[in-house]
Amino acid sequence: MADPSEGHDSPDRPGPGGHARIREHTPLTKEPRMPEPGSSPLPSSPPTLPALERILRGPSGLGTAGLQLGRREEPQPLEPQEPEPQETEAPAEALQIPGLYYHPVPEPDPARVAEVSRRIKDWAVDEVELYPDEWEGQFDGFLVGRYMVACHPDAPTIEHLMVATRLMVAENAVDDCYCEDHGGSPIGLGGRLLLAHTALDPLHVTKEYQPQWAESLHADAPRRAYRSAMEYFVQQATPSQADRFRHDMARLHLGYLAEGAWAQTDHTPEVWEYLAMRQFNNFRPCPAITDTVGGYELPADLHARPDVQRVIALAGNASTIVNDLYSYTKELASPGRHLNLPVVIADRENVSDREGYLKAVEVHNDLMHDFEAEAAAVATACPVPSLLRFLRGVAVWVDGNHHWHQTNTYRYSLPDFW
Repeated sequence: MADPSEGHDSPDRPGPGGHARIREHTPLTKEPRMPEPGSSPLPSSPPTLPALERILRGPSGLGTAGLQLGRREEPQPLEPQEPEPQETEAPAEALQIPGLYYHPVPEPDPARVAEVSRRIKDWAVDEVELYPDEWEGQFDGFLVGRYMVACHPDAPTIEHLMVATRLMVAENAVDDCYCEDHGGSPIGLGGRLLLAHTALDPLHVTKEYQPQWAESLHADAPRRAYRSAMEYFVQQATPSQADRFRHDMARLHLGYLAEGAWAQTDHTPEVWEYLAMRQFNNFRPCPAITDTVGGYELPADLHARPDVQRVIALAGNASTIVNDLYSYTKELASPGRHLNLPVVIADRENVSDREGYLKAVEVHNDLMHDFEAEAAAVATACPVPSLLRFLRGVAVWVDGNHHWHQTNTYRYSLPDFW
């Protein structure tokens, strides 16, 4: 399976909660010091910001118990112990990109991983007939249960985790089958995406034509997956959250179309143009549902604030460039020419492949620093409990996403640039 933003190519976990890493850090210079593999740059001391400190330590006091990450409702053995939030080292076998700025996280709860993995495979095989038998190894190797548990440690139940997991798998089915290496093509992509999008955003049509549309939702694996995943999502989401998700998925599909158009014309975009495409062809729909998966709602007026929108965009952008870095060699080995940030930088700035890759690491780090600084500023300006929890959840998702990429050695390997 491909990542939702991989290739057009397309989830800190504090104990059962998360050590949210929303801090300000000193920006890297143009030639950052490369630490030893496996380490991450030492952060500067965080500013004394009451709202920021509340995000880092979790809320306390009257009426805030429901905001603690890690509140769960399922019985043992799915209920883990609750260690104090802590920073960990990356596993010894994990991939190491020297100089990459990230926060190591604890391993996701194995009981939850096993249960989510079991349920998602049952859904994929029995409910939506997602893939033929020969794709089973790729599905298992994607490790989607591990991915989603790492990214959503505050999910109160397994079913809340399954909401995110089904959507992640459905998004990858669309990517693989419409855009990428399981029959995808830029030719006719717009029509396929439009029809698939109606599984998320229903068609309102006359009675004469409605049955034909409804039947079309079962026509192929991507539409079956979208339809089913969305049905489960709206059972947990508020109408506002569902509408927000549809909007973010339209953004994602627009990014797919831009990259598809460039592939048809054999166009290599400028670096800034590529980054514009990646802001849409992006992981954004995944962290943006952290409140639905957490069992609460960030009110629409807070979500719509420009500063909150900037934080969400930066989180999605940083997470997506992580994908470019870890999938670099995978894409080089794939048929055709795949655009990713290192390739575009090397081409447009006339530098070596190694220099292009290292510059892409620097771009990622700058995006991460901007994300953390902007999130801290929002937390200070608007210390509303639901917003603080949302900011914390997005930061946890960013770190969980990196952890999955770094440790999924079935899918990824790194170039020999060091």
